[in-house]
Amino acid sequence: MAVTAKDVQNLREMTGCGMMDCKKALTEAGGDMDKAVELLREKGLAASAKKAGRIAAEGMAYAAVLDGVGVVVEVNAETDFVGKNEKFVDFVKGVAATVAKANPADLDALMACPYCDGQMTVLQQQQEMVLVIGENIKVRRFARFADGFNVPYVHAGGKIGVLVSLNVEGGVDATEIGKDVAMQIAALNPRFWDKSQVTQDVLDEEKKIMLAQMANDPKMASKPDQVKEKIVLGKLNKFYSENCLLQQDFVKNGDQTVEQYIQSAAKALGGSVTFRDAVRFEKGEGIEKKQENFAEEIAKQLAK
Repeated sequence: MAVTAKDVQNLREMTGCGMMDCKKALTEAGGDMDKAVELLREKGLAASAKKAGRIAAEGMAYAAVLDGVGVVVEVNAETDFVGKNEKFVDFVKGVAATVAKANPADLDALMACPYCDGQMTVLQQQQEMVLVIGENIKVRRFARFADGFNVPYVHAGGKIGVLVSLNVEGGVDATEIGKDVAMQIAALNPRFWDKSQVTQDVLDEEKKIMLAQMANDPKMASKPDQVKEKIVLGKLNKFYSENCLLQQDFVKNGDQTVEQYIQSAAKALGGSVTFRDAVRFEKGEGIEKKQENFAEEIAKQLAK
């Protein structure tokens, strides 16, 4: 059966694969469209195994609330360009929808879940995306809040995804409060949500550093121990204000802490709002990125 340009175009639209790959698959399949799709998938799965070892530190962090369930996910790709690809973005949103619906226990369970359209598992859909896009693509992590008033925030097109969960009373709409808090988390990335979460070993380490700094300062070294203790206490308050979300100065109004802002904004709405929990994902954080020499890469391509 002769392969027409229209057949190639149809297969390309179905799979997102390159024109020459589609033509070869159709020729090998004798013009059978279903068989050609199967051949491309088989080649894609083989290709995905080769690509799996390649560093994927770009991609997208995404947060959403779906049927009241808050979800934040990170899906990685190799290049920033792919992170903006419409099919890739749709895949990320599909992963988030699957997390919301299926409530998987962990990443392995998520990969075994039926993808949101029900045709494949998330793992199979991920492999399909490798075929379509031609890069290593990997679902890295997720978090899910089923309870509370959940507010999502996505910064810079997917560089950072934040999900904030609040306790709300009085029937008020706390969306704006949640978004303001999420933006604070995105911008300042606090180590802790509240000073009550700071463990004793962290405090001991901070005290040790502060006392060592005073011992090395000629003006401070001779001061009595009780004076040094008071100074350390004051510096610990500064540590809380720098590292704990609720004790931080509110970015939009430095005269308030974040906790004070939440209380005053809730009061203005006629209700009560308290911070419950949050998750912040920044794409690629903790992944060692490969340093590319683009001049060398282009030279290699030209030499082929």
